[in-house]
Amino acid sequence: MQRNWRHRVNERRLYELMVLMKLADDRLSKGIGTGEFMCVYWPSRGQEAIAAAMGVALRPDDQLVTTYRGLHDLIGKGVPLEEIYGEMMGRVVGAGRGKGGTMHIANPAKGVMLSTGIVGAGPPVAVGLAMAAKRKGLDRVTAVSFGDGATNTGSFHEAANMAALWDLPLVFVCQNNLFAEMTPTTDTMKIARVADRAAGYGMPGVRVDGNDPLAVHSALVQALDRARGGGGPTLLECVTFRFRGHYFGDRMPYIPKDQLADALAADPVPRFRSRLEAAGICDTDELDRIDAEAQAAVEVALRTVLAADPPSIDELDRDVYATPIQFPG
Repeated sequence: MQRNWRHRVNERRLYELMVLMKLADDRLSKGIGTGEFMCVYWPSRGQEAIAAAMGVALRPDDQLVTTYRGLHDLIGKGVPLEEIYGEMMGRVVGAGRGKGGTMHIANPAKGVMLSTGIVGAGPPVAVGLAMAAKRKGLDRVTAVSFGDGATNTGSFHEAANMAALWDLPLVFVCQNNLFAEMTPTTDTMKIARVADRAAGYGMPGVRVDGNDPLAVHSALVQALDRARGGGGPTLLECVTFRFRGHYFGDRMPYIPKDQLADALAADPVPRFRSRLEAAGICDTDELDRIDAEAQAAVEVALRTVLAADPPSIDELDRDVYATPIQFPG
């Protein structure tokens, strides 16, 4: 009974996370577009179902390595929105006191160990974290999130090979949004399915609808159980779509208009809302309250960040040396 309870998915929580991720991304787009504030970010809009499923399936003590396109992943793992926005906008309330920027947000207390700014750089770090957990006998799994383009890098190959060889407690989560920056996967891979690459490493490869949070959650639970039980890693390919460009301001001339229109029509957030309503899990009033609470949380976080100071000159050598060096004046 306890096992069944632990694996029962909280569908309301999935929706709460997806809405918060959507609105947080939308607010950044609006604020930058209107000149209200300035920052650099790589949108994750459209990929919320994957990150929400990770947020529900991963335990608080499980670790996550993500990428510069990780706004949704960070929210899912519980990093406060003030810390995320604060880092993006260079304010002292940021996760790294405003010194790391969008590409380098981490919160070890929440299990977010690294956000990487280099494509394919995350998997090797995740291998190290998973190896440490295994050597210490910890009941902990590491998940590493990356895009389809990362699977074409040598670092991904080496990490996958080592993780499989040593049966490490690791789950590779490929958020396949069909474009590596501006290049479609059809121009970067001979195979059609990223998950098929798993066979070359001797690990399971699973492909799911990355716009269905329940499908992603189910596959994640199986992969996490396998890893936690000593069965080694899994490569999970979640097929999704990126609604906005590679970076904010990218006009996306490389994406066919009809393909984008089809993806927008199948937006996973309103689709999941309709699913919850039709199944009687949440009624319209409850879903409206969730939406309103998420919108309020985004605005409160933004006000806090915009009222905060940027890092002072005293921050120059903080977090650089174990013992800060005092330079002569």
